Amino acid sequence: MEDMKRPERGRHFYRALFCSTFLISAFTVGGGFVIIPLLKAKYVDEYGWLEDKETLDLVAIAQSMPGIVAVNSAILLGYRMAGIPGALTALSATILPPLITLSIIAQAYEAFATSPIVRLALKGMQCGATALIVNVAVDLVQKQCKGGWTIPLFILIATFIANFFFGVNLMILIVVDALAGFLFLQRAETK
Repeated sequence: MEDMKRPERGRHFYRALFCSTFLISAFTVGGGFVIIPLLKAKYVDEYGWLEDKETLDLVAIAQSMPGIVAVNSAILLGYRMAGIPGALTALSATILPPLITLSIIAQAYEAFATSPIVRLALKGMQCGATALIVNVAVDLVQKQCKGGWTIPLFILIATFIANFFFGVNLMILIVVDALAGFLFLQRAETK
């Protein structure tokens, strides 16, 4: 990961980082997992600031940390690209849009809460957010299959079955998955 070409850290870089992250955050509806494919599309696919695997690794770390996944992801990705200044830039760009939106909505809460137009618009955005989350899941599964890794695919399926059908607590599953990854994938990578 260290030999990867990094972008210039001048004003243009920080402006592009802030503006792109701000716009992504402003138009992301549906929770932290929706922002992940958008950050990947911008940072990896469009700008080439990060590699695909590196981004997925950082997002996996962000998901395991306490706090909001979108903010954690932005902080880690910003830090990876430009250290502390990058993390602070990405952090401020991620939290400003919701802060501004909530401040406006708070001023006219009754109008928003009772508006049938707002309610229908939110339902439509939920459908789009669901599609983005499914897209991320399909993308991750495809990447696991391309690598020929049967163990990660087994972990994924077992985790889904345990939670969906048997109601096993997600926290327990995360700990078990981390242990399984450490024990089984460590051997697979050393071979």
